Amino acid sequence: MGIYFNPGNGSFTKDKNSQLYIDKTGLIEYLNRVICTNANCISVSHARRFGKSHAAGMIDAYYSRGCDSSELFADSEIAAKDSYAVHLNKYNVIHIDVSSFWDAYKDNVIEKIQEYIYDELKQVYGNQIDYTKMISAVLMSVYNISGIPFVIIIDEWDCVIRNGGNKTLVHSYLQFLHLLFKSEESKTFLALAYITGILPIKKIKDESALNNFREFTMLKSKQLTRYFGFTEDEVKKLCITYDMDFESIKAWYNGYLIDGLHMYNPNSVVQAMLDHDYDFYWKNTSSFESINTFITMNYAGLKDDVLAMLSGDKIRVNVNTFQNDLTTVASKDDALTALIHLGYLAYDANRKMAYIPNYEVAAAYDLALQTGSWSEVANSISKCDELLDATLNEDADKVAELVEIAHETYTSVLKYNDENSLSCALTMAYFTANAYYNIVREFPAGKGFADLVFIPRANACGRPAIVIELKYNASADSAISQIKNRRYHGALSGYSNQILLVGINYSNTSDNKKHTCIIESINNLD
Repeated sequence: MGIYFNPGNGSFTKDKNSQLYIDKTGLIEYLNRVICTNANCISVSHARRFGKSHAAGMIDAYYSRGCDSSELFADSEIAAKDSYAVHLNKYNVIHIDVSSFWDAYKDNVIEKIQEYIYDELKQVYGNQIDYTKMISAVLMSVYNISGIPFVIIIDEWDCVIRNGGNKTLVHSYLQFLHLLFKSEESKTFLALAYITGILPIKKIKDESALNNFREFTMLKSKQLTRYFGFTEDEVKKLCITYDMDFESIKAWYNGYLIDGLHMYNPNSVVQAMLDHDYDFYWKNTSSFESINTFITMNYAGLKDDVLAMLSGDKIRVNVNTFQNDLTTVASKDDALTALIHLGYLAYDANRKMAYIPNYEVAAAYDLALQTGSWSEVANSISKCDELLDATLNEDADKVAELVEIAHETYTSVLKYNDENSLSCALTMAYFTANAYYNIVREFPAGKGFADLVFIPRANACGRPAIVIELKYNASADSAISQIKNRRYHGALSGYSNQILLVGINYSNTSDNKKHTCIIESINNLD
């Protein structure tokens, strides 16, 4: 049992012994269908913290001859399948995390990977093998001696390319991968290749090292979708077990629609369940930098699209021009596609539209904007809590003042000035209210559609429901009257004993630009 050659099952054992564990061993059933076939090369590119490392450890534990995992898998989904015993602990496994070598060795990453693999092979085969040969020849020698084919797992395979390795290094690295996965020797010794990364495989001119891989990405994961991230049914069961409100978990961590399945960020869901709290678990400096790198690019319409998505809209994106790296970004569509692969946007493949998946990711944008160059937007968002407090306190004058600041900010950015811009500005101005409310624009209620409705979730801690009606060059009084006359508030009678009716008017004439607000409270509608 080694670290890189025939690793043990310690990683998967820890995962399975964790307080919260969801069985994803169905992935192995798929791998067993392609192992030792012409379709045996699999590439999974998903955002960080979406279960790629868990899956790699599970694959180690199942295939590696360095351990006996029969007891570990005995009660799992895969154990009931016909292929289970056929492949359990029957292969020589090599498992490399390229990012750990890149962090330590950079330009010598290829030599060091080979060195560490050879050191462990020597412990088993000694001088039976000529280690001066290419790695494909070395592995072929191992196969000739043992008669046992290889399963090769490479985590973060794209690290060298993604982090800007020089052209010579990238070329050498791709040649190294070619030896592992496409050489004449590998056609004999390779039973299964499983590589993971953040970005899909980059198509490099005159390089064919990985063109035999079947890809599963954040855009399309096909039959593997449910094995990366948590499905909605899995999250519902967890909410029952841990006594958490499903609607709140959904608002915070759902939103990734992949091949028709609603997928949740597994790391965040686990932390929320264990902490019994709704919080921002996907936050670090690199995420802020990644977001800012792409949203501040000088492409026409990019800023408008980002703000529209922050206010809840979906934006059409052409994902086909993206070159699958983070340095060759040549358009607005490329920038947005990069954010999709990084997990900071979700993608609706049926409509070909991108959107911000949930409140946790939206909050990451908020923090990114505070550290970036969109100072006017960041300043406005920083007043969101104050605006919500003023609304709940029925301080109409303060609400009008803060709405005016928000409207001026977003109008200057989006360059349109009407009721629609006010609606967008209001959604952004109440940005942090998403932590407690489901906010719906154009909510069907009574005899029409309310402009904005705030529906309290279980974690709202007694906050009232809110109906907001917007007027342009009219009056706040007429907005309140419309709510009452058309009974917009009636649709919310089951959500709260208290409902706030908020009328906001924006007057824009040659001699007057002013926001006014009226707030009324209605009790016991039930």
